[in-house]
This record gives sequence, C-alpha cells and structure tokens, in this order.
Amino acid sequence: MVSIGLKGLPSRRHKSHSLSEDRLTPDEGTLSCNNGGRTRKMGRKGSKKNEGFHGDASTENRSGGAGKPRKFETDNAASVSEASFVRKQVDPDTTKYFTEISNAIEGTEVDFEERSVICGNALEEARGKEVELATDYIISHTMQALLENCSVDHLCSFLQSCVYDFAHVSMDKSGSHVAETALKSLARHLEDNENHSLVEATVSALCEAIVVNPVDIMCNCYGSHVLRRLLCLCKGVPMDTLEFHTTNPSLVLAQRLNLRSSLLDGSKSQENQPFPDQLKFLVTEIVNPSKADVGILLGDQYSSLVLQAALKLLAGQDEELFRLIPILLGCPADIVVEPNFIEGKVGKKILRLVEENAYSHLMEVILAVAPDSLYNEIFMTVFKGSLFRMSSHRSGNFVVQALVAHARTQDHIKLIFEELGSKFRNLIELGRTGVVAALIGASQRLKIYEHKCCQALADAVCLANESSACIVPRLFFLDNYLYSNDKANWYWPNGAKMHVLGSLILESVFKFPSEHIQAYITSLMSLEANHVLELTKHPAGARVIEAFLVSNASAKHKHKLIIKLQGHFGELSVLNSGSYTVDKCFNASNVSLREKIVSELVSYETELSKTRQGPYLLKKLDVTGFAREPDQWRSRQTSKQSIYNEFYEAFGPKDAKPSRSENFLSNTRPKPQAENLKGMREEINSRLNSAFPSSSVSPFLAHQGKPKKSGNKHVPEGRGFAKDDENLPKSKRHKTGKTSNSTENTNGVEIHDEKSSTVKEKKRRRKDGLSKSSDKKLKAGNSD
Repeated sequence: MVSIGLKGLPSRRHKSHSLSEDRLTPDEGTLSCNNGGRTRKMGRKGSKKNEGFHGDASTENRSGGAGKPRKFETDNAASVSEASFVRKQVDPDTTKYFTEISNAIEGTEVDFEERSVICGNALEEARGKEVELATDYIISHTMQALLENCSVDHLCSFLQSCVYDFAHVSMDKSGSHVAETALKSLARHLEDNENHSLVEATVSALCEAIVVNPVDIMCNCYGSHVLRRLLCLCKGVPMDTLEFHTTNPSLVLAQRLNLRSSLLDGSKSQENQPFPDQLKFLVTEIVNPSKADVGILLGDQYSSLVLQAALKLLAGQDEELFRLIPILLGCPADIVVEPNFIEGKVGKKILRLVEENAYSHLMEVILAVAPDSLYNEIFMTVFKGSLFRMSSHRSGNFVVQALVAHARTQDHIKLIFEELGSKFRNLIELGRTGVVAALIGASQRLKIYEHKCCQALADAVCLANESSACIVPRLFFLDNYLYSNDKANWYWPNGAKMHVLGSLILESVFKFPSEHIQAYITSLMSLEANHVLELTKHPAGARVIEAFLVSNASAKHKHKLIIKLQGHFGELSVLNSGSYTVDKCFNASNVSLREKIVSELVSYETELSKTRQGPYLLKKLDVTGFAREPDQWRSRQTSKQSIYNEFYEAFGPKDAKPSRSENFLSNTRPKPQAENLKGMREEINSRLNSAFPSSSVSPFLAHQGKPKKSGNKHVPEGRGFAKDDENLPKSKRHKTGKTSNSTENTNGVEIHDEKSSTVKEKKRRRKDGLSKSSDKKLKAGNSD
C-alpha cells in the first residue's frame, strides 16, 4: 500500500528526480509562471491565500524534485506536471508504537531523565523510517516532542541518519516543522563544550546536503523557513527575534525615525559565532549556482527571505559582503569591486527589479548592511536622479526609504534633499509619507539640513498664505485633510481617525533643536484645551505631547501646555497612555504646577493603585504624602528641586543654556550626556524618595551608602550625603534631632561634627539646608 502526500516530493529512494519549471532569468526581470499558467502576484500586498508560512501548497511548492532544475523549454511535451510525493505508508504496528510513546511522554508523572530515555529509545526505533514518520501529519507531532526532549547524542544521530533526505523533509508541510524543531533543539546545545564537535559535524553534514541543490529548497515556502533556521544556527542567534524572523513594518519605521536602534548597525562583534566556517560555506554555495538560478533567487519571494537573513547575519563582515552583494545586484561573480563597477545596463535592471515585491525587500536589507563604499556606489550609480520616480512606486518607495534611512554621510542627505526636498507635498498626496519621514529621521541623525527639512514639511501641509497654526492639526489628521474637498476651510475633525505616520513624524520633529521648530511649537500652543485633551487620550497623540515635554523647548511653553490639561490629570492618570503623559507633565512642571497635578490625583488614588502604571505614579508623585501633609510635601519638592539644580549645574552639559528650562527634570534629551544624566537623575530621585517617607517630620533623612561617582573626581562641597540617623548612637541621634530644627535652610548640607566630617568625608548628612556656621566648620575641617 502507498499513500499520496499533499506535496510533490520524491521518495527517499528516488533522489535524482527533476522537473521542468517556468523560471525567471536574470535578463528578463519578469515574474515566473506556475504550471497552471497563472502568473504569481508579486505586489507589495500579496494574496491572503498565499500569505504566511502555510499558504496554498499547490502554488507555493515550485519544485518537486531534489535534482538540479533546468530552464523551461518551449516544447509542450517537455512540460511535466508536478509529481506527487509517493512514500511507504507507516505500518500499523509503528503507528501504534508511536501513539503509545506520545501518550507516555505527555504524562505529567514522567520525570526528565525517564522522558529523555523514552525519547532516545523511540528515535532508535525510527531509524530508517525518518522521512515517512516526519512527513506523516499525525506522527510528525510526536517526532517533534521526541526531538525536543531527547539527548544531544540521539538528536545528532537522528539528523545524520536523514541527512540525505533532509531537503525532502524540509520542503514538506509536516516535515518542515520536524526539521525546525530538530534545529531549534540543536541550538540549545551550542554552549555544550563536551559535545561541540558532534554538533559541528552534524551541522556540516546538513549544510553539505542542502547545497547539492539549494534553489528548490530556497524557493519552497517551507524549505525557506528551515534554511533560515539553519543559517541562524550557524551564526548562533535566535531566529525568533524580529531582526531575523521577518520584516516588521512598525519595527522598521521606528528605526527609520530614530525611535529605536537597529541591531544591524551594531552587529560588529563576530567572536561568538559557533560555526563561522559553515555559515560562510552555506551562504557561498546557495548563491553560486548558474546565472539563470541567480535570477530565480532574486525574483522569488521565499528565496528572497533566505537571502535577506543571510545578509543580516553577515552584517559587519565586509569581506563577505563585498563578495555577496555584487552577485545579488546582478554583477558577475568574479567582478572586482571598484569605483563604477556597476555597469549602466545592470543599474537599469536593478531599477526594474526593485519595483517587484521580492527584490525590493532584498534591496532594503542590502542598503542596510552594505559597507560604506558599496553603499555609495549603489547610491551614485543606480538611484541618483531617480529618487522621486522610485518614491512614487508602491514597492520602490520602500527602497527609497531604506536608502535615505541608511545614508552614510551628510553629502548623501544633501543629494537626496536636492531631489526630494521640493516634492514633500507631492509625496504626501501620493501616500508616500514614509519617504518624508525617513528623510526627516536621517536629517536628524546626521545633523544636516534640519531647518530645511522642518521648513519643507511645514510648507507641504501649510500654504504660504495660511497661518502656521494649522501645521500640527493637519499632520495629526493627514488623511482627513488630504481628502477634504475644501482644504482652505479645513478644521479640526471631531471623532476622525488620527494619522499614525503623521503623529510619528511630529514625535520625531520635536527632537530637533527648538530654533528649527518654532512654527510647530506655535501651532501646538494654539490648540484649544479640548483638542489637547483629545490628543492626550489617544496613544499616538500622547506620545507627541510627551516628546514636546522632554524637548528643549522653553519651560514657558511647556507650562502653557500643561495648564491646558488642568482639571483632567486624574482621568488621564488611569489611562494606559495618559499615565505616562501625567508623569512627563509632572517632570516638566514647577512646584506650583506639580502641586496642582498631585491634588487632582488624590481622589483617584484607589483607582490608580489598580492600574498598571498607577503604583509607580503614586510613589513617584508621593500622592499619599501630599494627602496627609501638604506642607511637608511642598517642602520636600522644593528641596528636591534645589538639589536637582545644583547637581545639574555641577554635572550637566557645560554648553547648556539655563534659559531653556527652569528645572533639571525638563532638560532636553538630545544632549550628548542625556542618557547618563537620566540614569543619575533616576538614582537621585529614588534615593530621595526612600529618604523622605511621607510620615517623616523632617524633609530629609539619611542617605544610604556611598554616592555614585560621576564625571568629576571631586564632589563639590555642600553636595555630599551623610549616613542615616539610625546608624548613629542614641545620644547623637537625640542631639541631631535638636540641631536639625535650628539649622535648616535651602542652600546645602548640614554638618554636625567637625570630627565626623573629616573622618567620614564621603558620609555627609543631607538636610534641608546648610547654615553658615556649619559651612565654616566644613571648611575648617578640610583645612586641618
């Protein structure tokens, strides 16, 4: 008896079966046709039927054999229909055995060691039947469980036994899951030094088996996934991370707007690769078939995913990229990379190919990982002069976004802005706002044409005869404005959908220096209070408000915006996104505004404690302390502000302008030391919060431990912190309590004892003030 599988794969006894297929040759630049006569859709948004890992098997499996494919012949007699996978049916005894094994290992009473022994014995029974069992729809699930729980010896033995049929298993709908599970289990043993040689031998055998005919497995929807898993195994990285598993639009957009750092840009360390030789061998062989096969790989969406993964894994290895990228550009394999090595006809072919879905995705990754000289060659030879035409295309515009986002030098931005700077409005009207966003992000990253980009964006949404007050509302509701019949009289739409990309652009704009975005600040300040509240309640709008509050705009403008939210901080604090905005408002406020914010949160204290961010907000703002003793809370906030100002004055950026902000918390983020200052500020804040319990009578208690060292070696006098009162003897604590009431002021630190200040100079007492007499004591003690 035989059974017919869903996929057309040869049995393990027919290893050299080949089929005739329609293929994409390098010179054609067209799409291949399936045997059914239907052209594959390669648009940016593909058919849902063929979308994802488990698409239509009849159209996705483009090659049924493991033999070397040959070009499509015009003779109809040469065209053969896709063969079915004929295999032996699993005999009833074997089926019964693996059913019992499945029930045994799924039991909760089986311990780990016993489970491993059972799995090893079952895999021994599977020897010689690996293909049949792995491709069986039901038993394949049992095989996955066995491979997950067996020892490394049995795992490697299983893979080595079916190494010659690994390609067949990988291209099967059920077998591909078994192959992936085996590779995933193998990855868990990469740090096992005792079995490293065994694992390495297994990986080498799999690579050698796959490169016999890599085209079929790369162009198969299931085989492509397994091959990417094998590449990641050689590199030693988890494939499940977004960087290597798939292209996430939100992730890519965040990177291009500088809202998230890219792992590709920083992947320069190569010392942790478990199998570097196998990785280079595998990548070299999968792109080294005949010239026609390279054309197939460039035009197929599944092989494109494999090539993208290979490029990402080789990021930082310039020698390998100089060899691989020219091949993917359509250049001869033996070409020498030098200036102007890309010929004119090759450049024109690339411009045609990037309009296809598969190659456009591949080109995005090429531009991201290419060495600087190679990027410059691609930019100058292929894309220069064609940026607006490419930006207008539904697939080509994504390539332009990648080209702009990964620009290497300021000269690149200048050339790009010359072509696209005057086309912002056209691009927005065409729905290519992503290109505009990428250029704004690149301008900010390379610090070139910042004012010009901001001005071009403002001119794109606001005509010369219109007030700048309309800039921010139109970017928030970009689609609503563009499709409005009466743009001249367009006004804030009630209940309309907010434009996500427009909001992200605004979030990025507010990271520019304030002198470049005065028009945007004016527009934001002109919003009515109800519109500001509506923005703050929306996640996208709240992020823009937060970006403005942490920008280097003046404190006067920030306070003006915060006042518009007065009376609504309580309801905002219980929202997931609004709680972050309340936190930023508190940071950017002076003491009087902070008191108004906290007073509104008192009535929401119970409800806040039940939300995700509520406990943090209650603790940071000390809502309980304010409700119990408002005067003490106010005194603590004043003292905190004084310490922040002194700390910022000592350790903050030397080129900071004090007029930009009135307090340390609302300082600009884009400063060179912003991240370090943020960490220092959080440390001080946490220590002050722990030192000021709401029940304490004295605003300042002790500082635990040694203060963290910052950039300066010597901490200025009057800014040190002392030991806690609880660590002093009872008599000294009593004396300290009497002294503290008489020596409090808001200028520094109190020193009680000349002797203690000289012996324990790093353990100074932090109080609300520093009296003149104690200051003299401190100086006299240091002089001694």
